[in-house]
Amino acid sequence: MPRILRIINRFNLGGPTYNAAYLSRYMPPGYETLLVGGEKDETEDSSEFILQNLGLEPLIIPEMKREIDLRNDYEAYRKVVQLIKDFKPDIVHTHASKAGTIGRLAADNMKVPVVIHTFHGHVFHSYFGKVKTVMYKNIERNLARKSTAIIAISEKQKTELCLVHRICKPEKIRVVPLGFDLSRFTENMDEKRRGFRSKYLLDDDEIAIGIIGRLVPIKNHILFLKAARIVLEKTQFKVRFFIIGDGEDRLKIEEQAREEGLVFSDSLKEQVKTPLTFTSWMKEIDVACAGLDIIALTSLNEGTPVSLIEAQASNTPIVTTNVGGIENVVVEGVTALLCHSKTDAKQFADLLLQLTENAEKRKALSMMGWEHVKNKFHFTRLIRDMSELYEELLEQHKRGPF
Repeated sequence: MPRILRIINRFNLGGPTYNAAYLSRYMPPGYETLLVGGEKDETEDSSEFILQNLGLEPLIIPEMKREIDLRNDYEAYRKVVQLIKDFKPDIVHTHASKAGTIGRLAADNMKVPVVIHTFHGHVFHSYFGKVKTVMYKNIERNLARKSTAIIAISEKQKTELCLVHRICKPEKIRVVPLGFDLSRFTENMDEKRRGFRSKYLLDDDEIAIGIIGRLVPIKNHILFLKAARIVLEKTQFKVRFFIIGDGEDRLKIEEQAREEGLVFSDSLKEQVKTPLTFTSWMKEIDVACAGLDIIALTSLNEGTPVSLIEAQASNTPIVTTNVGGIENVVVEGVTALLCHSKTDAKQFADLLLQLTENAEKRKALSMMGWEHVKNKFHFTRLIRDMSELYEELLEQHKRGPF
């Protein structure tokens, strides 16, 4: 029975946690999996409910944190080495950067037969300055040499990794898109819509535009706020904006909202009608998707944005920046409108206005979302793809080098 040691940075809300959880829970009976992860940051909401719902009890390594800390990082590395000694995995599969560094170094040192790393995103642009970015690229190139295979979650990401940033050769990279259980985004949607709109005091004739995700610099909420101001100045309809999520940039985003002249409220403190509402974290994202009329994303960089997959599963129209793997997730002009600038608020606002001013266009963009994502991003496809890859790499290891 092949054993898999699966290591993830931390268990926070987002695609990596879902990916690691489904792969740990639903692999074929012939596999045994040990799921390991670090602790979430204080600014993030826990995803323990995802693991609990799947009956998973992961092993937590408290020292594996997002920030670089030599003492914590070495202790996390030491613990992973001991886990490998005790568990004796045939495969070590790491997810995201910190787990990828610690896990692959330990696996290489312990001569694990198959070592795989999944890039759920990357930090090779829009995160750091030039010097630090070059340093991280060199680290990833070295780690790629220690990897049996690298997994990209979109074709666009594969192109970036091998041709743009030259992390490794194309033949080492396999494309395996994320997979989710999307069924809840199709069930009882009318009831969920009524619940969301009642909670946030939304009238039937009000158009709700929301952005879903962590409040961190890479998500570029400043563009969302600038576009919101332009829409509110120009639209002839009643429009309200929602920021769903929380994080380290919360105070900065609130200050930017004030600079834009946007009156806002915090729904955790009071339920009042304001042009902009901060909801903080929501576990029932299917309810939010049902209640919103448009879902926006303004990121500077993305791997495979979960919020856009979920938006399409619920047949909610999308306006998004065209970055990272987004063009492999949505269908331009069919399920989403794409903004080809990451900084032009007027361009982004114009796309939002196309939908706020035209109910028929909103309806047209809500027709094909579920059909597009139901098979492409379902977890059963993810399990099948990954099982086949594991079998191939294990067999390749048995045969040895040519």
